Amino acid sequence: MNMEAFVLGCGGMMPLPYRHLTSVLLRRDGDLFLFDGGEGTQVSLKRLNLKWKKINAIFVSHTHADHVTGLPGILMLSAQVDRTEPLYIYGPPKIAEYIETSRKVLDMYINYPIIVKEITAPCVVHSGDGFSIRCFPLDHTKTCVGYTLEEEDRPGEFNPERASQLGVPVGPMWGMLQKGNPVVTPEGKTVNPEDVMGQKRKGRKFSFVTDTLYKPTIAENVKNSDLLICEGMFEDELIDQAKEKKHMTASQAATIARDANVKRMCMIHYSPRYTDKELEKLLHEARQVWPKTELSRDRMHIEIPYED
Repeated sequence: MNMEAFVLGCGGMMPLPYRHLTSVLLRRDGDLFLFDGGEGTQVSLKRLNLKWKKINAIFVSHTHADHVTGLPGILMLSAQVDRTEPLYIYGPPKIAEYIETSRKVLDMYINYPIIVKEITAPCVVHSGDGFSIRCFPLDHTKTCVGYTLEEEDRPGEFNPERASQLGVPVGPMWGMLQKGNPVVTPEGKTVNPEDVMGQKRKGRKFSFVTDTLYKPTIAENVKNSDLLICEGMFEDELIDQAKEKKHMTASQAATIARDANVKRMCMIHYSPRYTDKELEKLLHEARQVWPKTELSRDRMHIEIPYED
């Protein structure tokens, strides 16, 4: 089952000609999940030829304009196709008011169910076959949350030779064992799944963190992520400005990645004061803390493979 992330926009505060505002699309097999929807989201979706009409759910970190102004267009575009599946939208208080007001003021034609759920405490906000998406609190100038998508562990590999040795005939019994059920062989011997299945294999974890003061608890929530998308808005020289606006520096983002033992971390939500070339300064400072730090870029594609 494939899992991959697409950075639709990596900028903060205001869009630039070469940098749209923060938005990330996560594709897990047939499911599409959008994390924030800043200005320019539709442009990147189109340029990447992604099927935006298949988006299952949208997860909003907070209701500042640079994270939600791309959403009305997504809602209206989705009405241009024969969509019957509901679109779920999750976010902190005010997200329901924002969606409803946008629909009324813009006189949107919506021909599919939109289900908006506001988050008031850390919890599992969305789940599906083999995965769940959880939110946790951040510390910004208004209520803001981070998200993690975590897969359940996968069953271990089935050992057909061992099954045959134990007298389990090829056929339905093999399938029952692989599904976790014991079987009784024709000779009357009970064979349990653990007799023929290898160790469980770890599922994958994706985390999205933006617009927050640095907090050690963030690392606890994103621990062991296969991919962490994390705000690194300012250089260390501007740490006072970061604190005042309740944002993080690049080195603080790297501290989270290091402490959380993540496999891969890409920074996002850069201040518009930095040109693409000047982002190297943020990267340099972050790599002093966590050498594997990467810069995200608009329309960057990131595979999230299973652990070997």
